[in-house]
Amino acid sequence: MTFRPRRSVLYLPGSNARAIEKARTLAADAVILDLEDSVAPETKAAARAQVRGALAAGGFGAREVVVRINGLDTPWWLDDVKAIAEGRPDALLVPKVSSAALLLDVAQRLPSIGAEHRIAIWAMMETPLAVLNAREIAAAAQDAATRLAVFVLGTNDLAKETRAKIMPGRASLLPWLMTCIAAARAYDLDVVDGVFNDLGDAEGFARECAQARDLGFDGKTLIHPNQIGPCNAAFSPSPDEVAQARKIIAAFARPENKEKGVIQLDGRMVERLHAEAARRTVAISDAIAERQG
Repeated sequence: MTFRPRRSVLYLPGSNARAIEKARTLAADAVILDLEDSVAPETKAAARAQVRGALAAGGFGAREVVVRINGLDTPWWLDDVKAIAEGRPDALLVPKVSSAALLLDVAQRLPSIGAEHRIAIWAMMETPLAVLNAREIAAAAQDAATRLAVFVLGTNDLAKETRAKIMPGRASLLPWLMTCIAAARAYDLDVVDGVFNDLGDAEGFARECAQARDLGFDGKTLIHPNQIGPCNAAFSPSPDEVAQARKIIAAFARPENKEKGVIQLDGRMVERLHAEAARRTVAISDAIAERQG
């Protein structure tokens, strides 16, 4: 069982060469080089060329490198895909995915421009239609041609489109967040939470990371390098959790327990499903340790 940690996913403007250079030294699990929201229309071509150059230069190490292309309703997206695919990023992030048909449109273009199949697709879930169609969109992953691997929540856009207010605790967003998580899990996708906007509220950020972890997110998108450390800490299994997980795995591996569905461990009833969760915890911990090593 192997996993790629996606605890911290940092957005970087594709037009900011200094930020991209710094990203090569940061502890983020993934970086998103953005060609969409953070880039003005008049600088789209220059940002695209700069991101293409950054990909060619490499040096990102174990960090997953994702490029957010422009929306499929814009005149820029196809040029983005053509230019960026040659740079072999780990993934393309497609904004405003409201239906599986949009993913299929991208998928049909990729082979014709020679995009390697290793380039995955991440989908932004940031509109009311995305939430309403979350199951259909996630199910597109069953077609390997779509390359769909990850949902990324765009909570700011989702709030804007629904007129919901983002408040501490995010009560107004919770049903939509959980809908996207359920759809992702049903079709074996990773799912990453949206950004936290208030850079001056470290305690609020920590609370939202903890909430996202407890809801079931794999990680969180970030807007500043200062958020990486707390985010990584929130989404990393604690030493106690890893130790307990190894204990559960070892208990089920004993000859007398190999065929049992339920065992007693330290006075608690533990089911085989807990052993499966324990193996995931250990695999994630090992993957994080390998990155840090």
